Amino acid sequence: MPQLVTQGPAVEEAGLVHRVLQPSGEGPHPTVVMLHGRAGDEDVMWVFAQSVPKDWLLVAPRAIKADPDGGYSWHPRHEDEWPPLNHFDEAVSAVTRFIYALPQLYNADPDNVYLMGFSQGAATAYATALQQPELVQGIAGLVGFVPTEADAILATEPLDGLPILMAVGKEDERIPYAISQASAQTLRNAGAELKYYEYDTGHKLNAQGMRDLKRWWAERAVEKNA
Repeated sequence: MPQLVTQGPAVEEAGLVHRVLQPSGEGPHPTVVMLHGRAGDEDVMWVFAQSVPKDWLLVAPRAIKADPDGGYSWHPRHEDEWPPLNHFDEAVSAVTRFIYALPQLYNADPDNVYLMGFSQGAATAYATALQQPELVQGIAGLVGFVPTEADAILATEPLDGLPILMAVGKEDERIPYAISQASAQTLRNAGAELKYYEYDTGHKLNAQGMRDLKRWWAERAVEKNA
């Protein structure tokens, strides 16, 4: 079972409460940081852990703000608001600090750190990569969106060659299809190596989505070992 870390030196160093599942072996370990969505917590992303290679380090931090609807959020989004990139600055700073702490805490491989985010967690993952393009080696974005007003950064193609999986629910009741389409184009404009999948489902990942996600992670493992 993933270990819950709520206090002590690990939280002082990483800055966030988290759950961690450490693989056997000395490492350094390829690592996936799993970012939950709005009103979630460090427990909800583990349903996606089965898609990741078994010998990888998995870490799920708790987001930075208590949400009015319960749980925690990276950004307290208001109804019908699509927040600009700079509204994620605090979240990006927290995720960046967290990632930098992982090699010392859990023997994460700093050259093989990936993000997997759901909904607002995917938005936080995209924001982190846009602002810290050397920090991660790939992103799995699940039914999320790209923050708006990022044109100044996009001009530099900060995601040049970065592998990104984007999974979209065509019947998503929270993130309109048009927003998903615009987000995909933003990632392409930023230079990402985008694999775009859409499904006849709502704000979730269906069985075919899980298969596509598992295959995408297997491709990352092959690249790592090449």
